[in-house]
Amino acid sequence: METTEKQFAQIVRENRSTIYTVCYMFSKDADEVSDLFQEVLINLWKGFAAFEGKSDIRTWIYRVSLNTCISVDRKKKRHKTVPLSMSINLFEDNDADTRQVQLLYKRINRLGSFDKALVLLWLENLSYDEIGAVMGISAKNVSVKLVRIRELLKKMSND
Repeated sequence: METTEKQFAQIVRENRSTIYTVCYMFSKDADEVSDLFQEVLINLWKGFAAFEGKSDIRTWIYRVSLNTCISVDRKKKRHKTVPLSMSINLFEDNDADTRQVQLLYKRINRLGSFDKALVLLWLENLSYDEIGAVMGISAKNVSVKLVRIRELLKKMSND
């Protein structure tokens, strides 16, 4: 294996959970998450040679992952499909905490792609500066948008 391929494989191993977290935010279907993950890996590989290290590798991975998932999400909305249903939900859990988390994720999934990405990065405990670097906006703009998103999520609780 060439040095570049080894470096790429190492970076993917170290950041696999970050990539999966982004993919999971855009789909709850295990097969679709796997497809998104593969699509992200393809885009990371395509851009790897051009990555100059001007930003943190994690910031670059978030940016590529989010842009990939947002693009796929937009295409999916243009071409509606009918999902196959299973008679069993492996993710189902009925305790109160799980129901609260599921309700929050349902509300977050009603947000637009950009807002959903901001919330994801905030939930991942990135600083406003890091979020701004990933999203291409200022830290102040991140703060303003997160306040607006929180208000929107609160309003959704009344729906």
